[in-house]
Parts: sequence; C-alpha cells; structure tokens
Amino acid sequence: MRNLFISYQEKNDTLAFAADELASHLNAAAGDFHAVCLSDAAAPEGSGDFSILLRTDCNMGEAAQNDAYAISITQSGGDICGVNSRSVLLGVYAYLRKLGFRFLLPGHTYIPADLTAGQLSCQLEKTASFFHRGVCIEGADSLENVLSFIDWLPKLGYNSFFLQFREPYIFLERWYSHTMNPSLKKEALTEEFLADCYRQMEDAISLRSLAYHAVGHGWTCEAVGFPSVGWVRAQKSCPPSVRPLLAKVGGTRDFIDGIPLNTNLCYTNPVVTDRFCDTVLSYIEEHPGVDYLHIWLADEVNHICECEACQKLSFTDQYVHLLNELDRRMTEKNIDCHLVFLLYQELLYPPVTETLRNPERFTLMFAPISRTFRSSYPKETETVPLPPYRLNQMELPTTLAENLSYLREWQKQFHGDSFVYDYPLGRAHYGDFGYVGVSRVISGDIAQLHSLGLNGYISCQELRAFLPNGLPNYIMGHLLFDESQNFEDLVTEYFDAAYGGEHAAFARSCLTELSALSDCDYFNGKGERKNERAKKNYSQMQEKLQQMSAALTKDSRLTETLPPIHRFFLKLLDYHFGYVIHLSKALLSLADGDKTLADRQFREFHSYICGHEQDFQPYLDVYRITEVSTKYTGFSLDQK
Repeated sequence: MRNLFISYQEKNDTLAFAADELASHLNAAAGDFHAVCLSDAAAPEGSGDFSILLRTDCNMGEAAQNDAYAISITQSGGDICGVNSRSVLLGVYAYLRKLGFRFLLPGHTYIPADLTAGQLSCQLEKTASFFHRGVCIEGADSLENVLSFIDWLPKLGYNSFFLQFREPYIFLERWYSHTMNPSLKKEALTEEFLADCYRQMEDAISLRSLAYHAVGHGWTCEAVGFPSVGWVRAQKSCPPSVRPLLAKVGGTRDFIDGIPLNTNLCYTNPVVTDRFCDTVLSYIEEHPGVDYLHIWLADEVNHICECEACQKLSFTDQYVHLLNELDRRMTEKNIDCHLVFLLYQELLYPPVTETLRNPERFTLMFAPISRTFRSSYPKETETVPLPPYRLNQMELPTTLAENLSYLREWQKQFHGDSFVYDYPLGRAHYGDFGYVGVSRVISGDIAQLHSLGLNGYISCQELRAFLPNGLPNYIMGHLLFDESQNFEDLVTEYFDAAYGGEHAAFARSCLTELSALSDCDYFNGKGERKNERAKKNYSQMQEKLQQMSAALTKDSRLTETLPPIHRFFLKLLDYHFGYVIHLSKALLSLADGDKTLADRQFREFHSYICGHEQDFQPYLDVYRITEVSTKYTGFSLDQK
C-alpha cells in the first residue's frame, strides 16, 4: 500500500481543515493507498509514496476576484492551489467530486468504492461564476441541523452563510420548544446553551472561511430597547418614552399588532437616527468577524409612519438617508464592514431625492418575496411602469416582469455590488412534491443572473428542506459556482449517486411526474382556493401515488444487500410517498371547495408528520410546513 501525504503551505485553520477533509474522504474510499495529513509542507521521501500540497498562492489573473482554484495532480502527486484558503477548501471538494464523491445531503455522501492510486490524477482550473453564493437560516433548527448544513455548504461550492437577527434565537427556539408539534415535549433553553450554540455556529463559519452575513431583521426593535427575538408579541406594553419613536399609523404610535419586529420607526426623527446608528455600531464593535451586515427595516408591508415630517420624504429616501448617516459614522470610526441594503416591500421603490454617497460600502439585495415560482426569470422581459406609490397602500408585485421592473429602476441609480435574495426553498418548495420542478426554476434563475446585473444568489430557506431529497440545493450550489454545467447532467449525477442503478430511473420518473402535477403558487396561496386545474392535478396525483408507493413496497431490493446510501434515500422516498398521499388528499378537497373536509384531512396529515418527526427530523421541518399550510395555503388546525 502506498502512502499519500497531504500537507499545506501555511499555518491556517482552514487549510488544516481542508487537509483533514481530503485525507478522511480518500481513506473512506478504501483504496490501495493510505492518506496521511501532515502539519507542515515537508512530505517525507519514500519509494512509491506521493504527496499533495495545499497552497494559497494561486495566480488566476484579474478574473479571479471570485473564488478560484487550480488542481494539478498526477500519479506522483501534485497540488491544489487557491486564491485564498476558502478556495483551497472548495478545490479539495471539487477534486473529490472528480474522483466520484457526491455530497448529496448534510451527513450523507456517496463514496466511490475501491479508489486506486492510479485514479487520483486530475487537471482542473475553475473560477466561480458568481461572487455571492450562500444560504440564509430559516425554519426550526437544532444546533446539529445548523452545523451540518454549514459543513455541507462548501462541498457544493457555496461560499457564505447568513445568521439572521442579532442572535438566531428564534430558529433554535422553534425546534427545542417543538412549536406546532404537540407530540414532542418542550425542551429547556438556557442562556449558557444558547451562547454556546451561537459560538459554535460562528466557529463553523470561520473554520471554513465562509463569508459571514448577519442580522437583517431586528434593528428597529433593538433601537427602541426591545429584543429582536422573532415575529412575536412584546411581553410588555410599549412605554410612553418609546412611543414617539414609533411609526404613526392610523393616528397611533404603538407596536402594530403588538409585534415590535413588524413595526417601523419614525425615521425623520433625529433621536431615531441616533439610536438606530448607535445600535448598529455597537453590534459591529462586538462582532468583528461579520463580513456583510444587513440593514433592514420592519418586516411587514404598509406599516410606514404617516406623521407630517415623514410624509414629506418617500420611505426609501428615509432609508437611504439613514444608510448614509450610518456610513458616515462608520467612516469616522474607521470601521471596514460591508453593509447590505434591501429592495423589499415598499423599499422596492427607488429613492426620489437621496443617493448612497459611498456606494463601495454597500451591496444591493433584491428580495422578490412575492414572485411566482411557476417559471424562472426570463431571458428578456419588458419593463412595466411602476404603480404610483401610495402611502400604506402597497400591493406587492407578483409577476416576474413587475418584480424585475423595480430592480431595473433601482439599477439606474446604483451600479455597485448586488445579489438576489430568493425564496424557492423558503415556502414554495412545499408545493413541489418532486423537487424536480423547483430545481429547474432555480437553474433557470441562475442562468439569468448576469443578464439581470446581479452578482450572485442567497437562498432564504429552511435548513431541513430535504423531502424527498437535496436536489434543489445541489443544483443551486454547483450552478452558482459553475454556471456552465448542464441541469440534466446534474440531475442524472444526483439520482445515480442517491438511488443507484434501476432505482435511480424509478425515483427520477416518479418525482418528475409529481413535479408536473404540483403547483408552488397554489400552495403559496396565490389564486382562488377552489380551483379546477388544481383539483384535476391532485386527483391524478392520488392515483399515481398509490401505484408508486406499491411499486416501491414490492421491491425486495430495499434490503441489507443495497449500499447504505441507497437504502437511506429509498427509505426517505418511501416516507415521502406517504407524506404526499396525506397532503395531496387535503389539497384535492381544498381545490374542490370542501374546506371542512380539507381541514380534517390536513389535521390527519399533520398528525402523521408530527408522529414521524423524530425519525426524519433532519429532512422535514414540521414547524415550517405547518405554518406555511395554515398561513398561506388555507388549511386550519382548529376543530370546529
């Protein structure tokens, strides 16, 4: 057996981690070699041994402002070189992919069998197609869910992770309290445990040298002394000293619906400006590891201050004025942190009088949350006139043409860094029971990013979005790094590795059929609930599901004779069929106009997934599917 020595060029935690990852994965392939990770660049001389050196002095030219790596390995060894330590790690995973490894889900990797030393040669150079390639936390998550997802990201070519809020408490609280799953007992959350969770998340991001995006939601709460713990009612009433700082809506200054996070401030009030900026600056000084700090306002439409002073300045002008003041104070303090500003709800409208004075400080984030997911961004679309802005009478755009028209108006004024912040795996994916359709939409969206003038994509999504599999994130990550890859080839690669042999064709055929009969927009509450087209499709889906489930159950190869990775994905597919049988039955009744029957069937579905959550916890977010179904789709858990 030959020795493969893996060493790295400099003392660097990410390079050391990359070397360990390379060694452990190669050894898992059980070949005719043994990989040994060294702590320095000097590999011992030995007959028949060879070595791989990890380096960060890669010269890829001016084009390599993005992540880039060069792999040059022969049967006698070679190196993996990147433009930075993260690029080296990305290069390591790209090399493993070339050798046949497939990173299918967090914690689930297809490992090629009996990899030989003669198969280790590789010549490959790549520069990332887009600068921003990331995911933002949502849903209900355990610490293990978050850490395993962060670990998965660079394996697919992603380079960033976004922890929302001052601390991502709400996402942990939902899981450990088992919100919307009464079959599980609430677990206690201590301050010590939470602090350790946040530390471990930040350490995991740092270890992989991922770009760290932070906060977004919550500044409006924090600025007036209320903790930004999520979309929850305040535990105490708004004190008189705070009321003058809040937006005046309908003649009243108070938390709207009692929820601080959904309440804007009176941004023309200089006291608000001071408190807002002080809150942001204090956070930056306490969190020097943040690379991109998101500055967002209240998370609700039509909650804008109607006082006399605020009515004289458009909402977006108030926002840009606030951003400029924040930038000025950061410059005075020599703070070099990048700020992300948001095109979302009323802020889709461009400013009328204000402009960002220091555009190099800022990144534009286009967030078309109300878009359709029946199709991808088009190659060409006409710009439609924006509807006149009417204070607190905003109707969110739904078509792609409408959403993109807002973006184009902004781009006439701002020409700096930008990315889209999109939601295919935030709630739309629940409406696609095959994941093939939503994956195709993601692929089409990424294909148009350059033509839209956007330099990347961050997915606002549940981290437990893997029922029936992880195809959407797999497609997203690989295409964001290399947009030249073919969608169909990636789908084939994924299904072959996940299901194997004849099962790959069976699984792909079943899930493609389910996607064709699904409707992301209907599930998201778009359109009338009584819907003949949806009724017909869900009726056909019920028939096909019985056949699919029966065929899978009869297959005797769901046994110990299959490789563990294939057994796992087929078991997940079997559960998925049961999941869809229950949910599509409720959807069929809803589309047929029988709300009473639909709600009863939905409660049966909910009981089914609650009872199985512990068995399939990493793959389906019971909290989030329940919230989306009751808030948008039109189901109710209440028994009348």
